[in-house]
Amino acid sequence: MPLEFRTAGRVIFGAGTSAQVPELCAGLGQRLLLVTGGGGAERGGGVAALLAALGAAGGPRARVRVPREPDVALVDGAARAAVEAGCDVVLGVGGGSVLDAAKAVAALATNGGSARDYLEDIGAGHPRVLTAPALPAVLVPTTAGTGSEVTRNAVVGVPDRGVKRSMRGDRLLPRVAVVDPTLAAAAPRPVAAAAGLDALIQLFEAFVSRAAQPLTDALIRDGLPRAARALRALAAGAATAADWEDLSLASLYGGMALANAGLGAAHGLAAPLGGRLGVPHGVACAALIPGVIRANVAALGADPAGAPARRRYAEAAALVTPDASPDPARAAAALDGLRRALDLPAVTALVAPAAVPAILAECRGGSMKANPVTLDDAALARVLTEPLAG
Repeated sequence: MPLEFRTAGRVIFGAGTSAQVPELCAGLGQRLLLVTGGGGAERGGGVAALLAALGAAGGPRARVRVPREPDVALVDGAARAAVEAGCDVVLGVGGGSVLDAAKAVAALATNGGSARDYLEDIGAGHPRVLTAPALPAVLVPTTAGTGSEVTRNAVVGVPDRGVKRSMRGDRLLPRVAVVDPTLAAAAPRPVAAAAGLDALIQLFEAFVSRAAQPLTDALIRDGLPRAARALRALAAGAATAADWEDLSLASLYGGMALANAGLGAAHGLAAPLGGRLGVPHGVACAALIPGVIRANVAALGADPAGAPARRRYAEAAALVTPDASPDPARAAAALDGLRRALDLPAVTALVAPAAVPAILAECRGGSMKANPVTLDDAALARVLTEPLAG
């Protein structure tokens, strides 16, 4: 079978590897644009040490803070700042929103225009294509969740439309991804819980995706049990350094998997929940995945054409359930139980019935295209409004 696998140019993984970042950046350029979060995660631990090392090495030429999920105005302003400062390398240190912003800025600084010009499914016609090489980017995640450090897309909000859409293309792949599990271990528990469940759900959806392929399957088969075990330990308040390594590796695998095999309906629905209702991405995915599993398995039914997808669901279920059950219903219940144990809200607490029509109107692009079966509006409405039984 023909297949293609794309990821960051270089991936460095392991405890303490963030100490290499100043040297890595210096090898790619002399005028650094530093992209970080709102500030809370920078006050201590590994991130503070990294930023101090950057300062000792001469510091950045310019700095951009990303205090929220990036939108068009934030990305456009950051790209202008990079150009005005003459930056020739971008360093993103933070969660998925920071890394997405860093990738978008690195591409926009050399391709020109507004981020809006490049977004998928935003209006009439095709999005503008990134044709010029982006500024070289070094990405350092501080959460174990999105895997954005190895993906070829950047999610950007469009507030006037109430949606989030992706810039996409190989130009967005970073030059180097540095994954240091000690940084993720310092994240507050609510952040770590939402990010970790997102990592697990990305692996799960990529495995049952229409575009699943052998290379991503191999990563997912290793990553799903790691993520499930680590999240159970986090829920019990007993996560160890080994658990953070497992969760960080699962997150890295998840980024590679989604970039090459796509995702599914949980992520498709999560986009308008974030863009229209302001629900954090990982929180949305955690709330949606039990109902999506139930809806997909029901839609696949007993039709012989659905047998390959049903086999994939059985295997994925065995990889995430504590007793290795191949029953997708047990997997849905296990993931819903993890959500509850990690104190994240149910879908019925996030979505008012009046919001359902707008969400359904906006969820069909992007990740929804790789869902293993086409779900009609009635099935998707049940995902948004019905709690998991039992």
